[in-house]
Amino acid sequence: MPLDFTQLPTHGKRGSVHVVVESPRGSTVKLKFEPRLGVFTVARPLVLGLRYPYDWGFIPGTRGADGDPLDALVRWDVSSYPGVVLPCRALGVLKVEQKAKKGGGRERNDRLLCVPVAAPRDAQIEDLQHVSKRELDELSHFFLAVVALADKDARVLGWEGPEAATALVDEAVAAAQRRR
Repeated sequence: MPLDFTQLPTHGKRGSVHVVVESPRGSTVKLKFEPRLGVFTVARPLVLGLRYPYDWGFIPGTRGADGDPLDALVRWDVSSYPGVVLPCRALGVLKVEQKAKKGGGRERNDRLLCVPVAAPRDAQIEDLQHVSKRELDELSHFFLAVVALADKDARVLGWEGPEAATALVDEAVAAAQRRR
């Protein structure tokens, strides 16, 4: 029986959240975990010239407003591999709105920005105030650029800190439990 990464525990030790890496730093394709198959599949290539600036994945045991597990970008200076589970601290959340997958209207598709608990070179980074405005702006533009040709009409609504990220995770855990 294949492992379903979406069913792993959401939280790790000392309040950390688990992030399952789908697309590692430097990847030029968006990989997506397919629970039905128990494998990672290619969702789409990124727009020409783009690559993930950090490891990209999801938080297991959650269900975001778009129906998928919450998205997470893991800010650190190394890359891992698809399927690696990283215990992380949430620094904040980028609020994003896009066209709804089904029918008309719009839906939220927020992204958490995290750092691994075991990243000693980033130990001083505790929240968004420790990340430069320039980097946050670049990440906002990256997320718009990667979906520019995907007909999602994504709009960045802004950044919020670790409290908002924690609240979002709690809401998404509750949504996932209601679905079961």
